[in-house]
Amino acid sequence: MSVERDQLVELITRQVLAAMQGGGDATRVQAAVQAHAATLPAGSVVHDPTTCERCRNWGVTGSRGPEETRVLADAGASRVATTLGYCPGADGLASLIDHTLLKPDAAREEVEVLCREAAQFCFASVCVNPNWVALCREMLRGTGVKVCTVIGFPLGAHLSDIKAYETKRAIEQGAEEVDMVINIGALKSRDYALVEQDIHGVVQAARTSGRDILVKVILETTLLSHDEKVMGCTLSKAAGADYVKTSTGFAGGGATVEDVQLMRETVGPEMGVKASGGVRTRDDAEKMVAAGATRLGASAGVKIVRGEAATGKGY
Repeated sequence: MSVERDQLVELITRQVLAAMQGGGDATRVQAAVQAHAATLPAGSVVHDPTTCERCRNWGVTGSRGPEETRVLADAGASRVATTLGYCPGADGLASLIDHTLLKPDAAREEVEVLCREAAQFCFASVCVNPNWVALCREMLRGTGVKVCTVIGFPLGAHLSDIKAYETKRAIEQGAEEVDMVINIGALKSRDYALVEQDIHGVVQAARTSGRDILVKVILETTLLSHDEKVMGCTLSKAAGADYVKTSTGFAGGGATVEDVQLMRETVGPEMGVKASGGVRTRDDAEKMVAAGATRLGASAGVKIVRGEAATGKGY
């Protein structure tokens, strides 16, 4: 079974959790998790059902992959039941969040914290600059959290062949999703052929990698007119991208409900829409989802799912 299919093993039944909720059993589970962690490369993150907030909140133990299933079996579970591709927590916001750290001065320690938080809260992915992809892939192996990186970031002014090569190298390093910035100047100059070619080059690099890589196209909506937003979405769809995304968070503006609604109306139900930039609170996130967003980019992911107030730019 492939890693991707293994990662679809999402759910340990309520009966298993009920049988293991006693203090002694919880201790055995944690001891088994720690023993399993000791067999992995240094710095790896293991999904611990005794500390995972989503598992606790939903009253289930989420098995994010075969390694965690074996841990629970070693801890005393005599039977494990799963459903493919579903976890009760997927009905909440956590599974929609790309936990993001894109500031230029991010240090290794901050990236490691990002990965640990993503595993704990079962976020969709971590979104990091390309130089951190390999580290994140190693830390998140077996957790079900994907590694997302950015291409042509943050200006979108790289040459098209450079963006395609950057995509190829990022995938080789372990990226499973790429968020590319369009050639904004070309779009505003109405050079639509160049814009589509630019996106298509990244899509082709992803499709020919032999892996299932998602491509999200960042429009930088704060710099575009209504018609330019519509055209950017239309060209992204024509080029075969999987998502359109509002913003980098670095251009002085971010996602708005109106832009998300417009993007959803333009691409229809076939594509994803990612709201990013300025999504800082649970209320922000819920409004974006109601407007049509199917993914959220935020550096305040932990505070969003906890319903706490957040500060900062919210990339």
